[in-house]
Amino acid sequence: MTPQWTQRLTTTLLLLATGLAGLLFAPVFGAGALLPPLAVVLVAAFAGAELCARAGALRPWRPVVVLLLGLLALGELEFGPGLPDAAMLRGLLAGVTRSWQLTLQSTWPARADAELLLFVPLAVLAAAMLGVELLRRPAVALVPGLAVAGLSQAFAALSGPVATAAGLAYCVVAGALLVLTRRGGARVLLVVPSAVLAVAAAAGLTAIDQGARPSLAIARDAAAPPALRVDDPLDDVADRLTHPAPAVFSYTSSAPVDRWRTAVLDDFDGVTWRAGADYLRLGSSLGEATHRARITVPADASGPWLPSQAEPAAVSGAAPLVDPHTGTLLLPDRRGAVGYELGWREPAVAPGDLLDAGIDPAAVTGGVGQVPPGVAELAKTATGGLRPSFRAALVLERYLAGNYRVATGPVLPTGSGWPQLTAFLTTTRAGTSGQFAAAYVALARIVGIPARIAVGFRTPPGGGSPVTVHNGDAFAWPEVAVSGVGWVPLDPTGSAARGTGATPGALARVTDQARRELPPQPQLRDPDVPRDGPAPPTSGGSPASWFLDAAARLGLGAVVLLVLLTAAIPVLRAVRTARRRRRTGADAVVAAWQEARDVLRAHGFATPRGATVRDLARGLPSTVDKSVEEGLSWLARQVDVALWSGAAADHRTVDQAWSAVRAVRKGLAGAAWRARLRATFDVRSLRAVPS
Repeated sequence: MTPQWTQRLTTTLLLLATGLAGLLFAPVFGAGALLPPLAVVLVAAFAGAELCARAGALRPWRPVVVLLLGLLALGELEFGPGLPDAAMLRGLLAGVTRSWQLTLQSTWPARADAELLLFVPLAVLAAAMLGVELLRRPAVALVPGLAVAGLSQAFAALSGPVATAAGLAYCVVAGALLVLTRRGGARVLLVVPSAVLAVAAAAGLTAIDQGARPSLAIARDAAAPPALRVDDPLDDVADRLTHPAPAVFSYTSSAPVDRWRTAVLDDFDGVTWRAGADYLRLGSSLGEATHRARITVPADASGPWLPSQAEPAAVSGAAPLVDPHTGTLLLPDRRGAVGYELGWREPAVAPGDLLDAGIDPAAVTGGVGQVPPGVAELAKTATGGLRPSFRAALVLERYLAGNYRVATGPVLPTGSGWPQLTAFLTTTRAGTSGQFAAAYVALARIVGIPARIAVGFRTPPGGGSPVTVHNGDAFAWPEVAVSGVGWVPLDPTGSAARGTGATPGALARVTDQARRELPPQPQLRDPDVPRDGPAPPTSGGSPASWFLDAAARLGLGAVVLLVLLTAAIPVLRAVRTARRRRRTGADAVVAAWQEARDVLRAHGFATPRGATVRDLARGLPSTVDKSVEEGLSWLARQVDVALWSGAAADHRTVDQAWSAVRAVRKGLAGAAWRARLRATFDVRSLRAVPS
C-alpha cells in the first residue's frame, strides 16, 4: 500500500472512530436523527484533509479548511441550501452556546431540530479537526474523539450489553488505526492478546454491573426553563361557569374522552394552591400512544395551557413545554389559534385489582397548611377509619358526593383556602367542583392518601364531531396516586356516580365499576395486604457497582481538575503581566524585559540565565519573524537607558519598552497553531527564572 493510500486509510479510521463517539448520543436524539449531520461533518472533514494533502500551499491552513468545510456542510444540511447568511451563522453560533442547554431542558429522545441537535456534530467536527492535526501520533489523535464520548456519557450513560457493543466497535476501529500506524511485526502481534483482554474485561464489567444505574448521567430536569407567572386556574372555574357560552377548544378523538386537563395543582399552604410543575421541552415522544385526538384552540382562548391528558406521549403541530409527572402542556408564547395532534396512553387495570390496590408510597405531594380544628376528625369519619388505600379514597369520594351538593345559580362561591373550605365542609355544604376537589385533596392528605387537584374541562354530553368544549364545561377533580397504576381521577361531586357525566374512557369505566363494587358503609373493611408487596428500598448497590461508581466519579473529578488547572495557566500569566504593567520607572522597564523573556521561553526558545536582551536577539533562529528580533533590539535600548544612562526612566521609556514586548508577541503570533497552543498552556512559563 502506497504512503498516500495509507494516509487516507488512517484518516478514514480516525474520522470513523470520532463518528462512533458522536453516535453515543443516540439515547438523547436517536441514531436516525444523528446519522445525517455526523456523516456530513465527517465527509467534509475528510474532503478538507484530502484537499490540503493535494494542494501543498493549503497544508498550513488545514485546520481552518476542515473547520470551514464542516461548518458550511452542516449549515447547508440544517438550514437549507444556499449561500451562507446571517441566519445560518446565528444558528451555528447557537449550536455552540445554547443547543446543549436546550437539550437538557427537553424530554428524551429530543426533537431532531437544529437548535437542539447542533452541538453534537459541532463537537464531532472539532474533534475531527484536532484529530487530523494530531494524526502523526495516532494514540494522541484519538483523545479528542474520546472527549466527545465522555461528553455523551455525561448526558446519557450507557450500561449493560449496549455499552459493551459500543465499546467493542470503538476498539475495533481504534485498534485498526493503531495497527496500521505501527511499525514492526512484533508490535502487531501484541494486538491479538490486547483485543482478547479487552473483550474479556468488557464482558466481565457488563456481568458485574448489569442493570446498574448510569451514575454519571446529567439530571436533565435540573435545567428546566424559567418558571412562568400565570393565574391560578382553580380560581377561574367559578368565573367560567358563570359565563358558560364561550367556546374554549374543539377536538376529534379516536377514543371516548371524559375529561381534559389544563393544569395540575399539588402544593397547598392553607391559603393558595399552586402548580409545582417542572416543565421541559417536549421531545419527539414520551412513549407509544394508544389514543389520538386532533385539538384546535381558538385565538381568543385565555391562558398558556393546552388541553392534555394524564400521560401524553407525543404532540405534533406545536412545540409545547410538558410536565411529564402531571401531563400538563404549556405554550408560553402562544399567539393566535393553535391546532395540534395529541397522542396519549392509558393504564390498563382490572376493576377488582383497582378496588383493592394500595396507594403509591413514592408519590410526592405538597402539604395542607395549618389544619383548622375539627377537620382532622372529619377526615377520619369521611374515610370510615380505613387505612390509606384506594378503597379509602373511594369511601371519601362517596362521603362528599352523598353529603354535599354542587352550587348553582348566578353567584357561585369562590376561594379554596382553609377559610372557604371550612365553610364548605361545615356550614354551607355547597360549592363548585373546584371546592369539592380542594376539600377532597386536603382531607385525603390528612389521612395519608396522596392526592392532587387537576383543573380542566369535562366533555359535554351528546355526540357529533368535532366536539366543542365551552366555559360551562369547566371542571376540577382530585387524583389519587395508586400503586402500580398511577394517578387515578375521581369525582366527589357525584356526577360520575349518578351517571350524568359524558361517555368515559377506559380508566374512567374501570374506576366506575370499582366504585359500584364498593361495599356499603356497615360492611367496609381494609383490603387484605398482598403477600408480594413492594420490595423494601435498598441502601445501595453491589460492592462492585459501588466501586465502579466511585472510580467513575474520581476519574471525572480528575479530568475536571486537570481542565481547570490547564485553563488557569493563561489566567495566572495574565495576572502576572498586569502586575508588571503597574510598575513604574526602571522597575517597569525590567518588568518588560522579564515579560519578553517569559514569552520567548513559553514558545520554546532558550533563555539562559544571565543572558542579556541582545544575547537573546542574536540567538534567535533564522526562521523567526524579523519583528521579534527588532522588538528585542528596541527593548535592549530601553533597558540601557533605564539601567545605565544615569537618568531616571520616564513614562516615554516605559511605554517604548512595552511596545517592544508587543512587537515580540506580534512576531510570534505567526507561528504554527500547535506552537501557539503549546505556548498558551505551558505550565513551565509560570516558573520564575532569575535574571
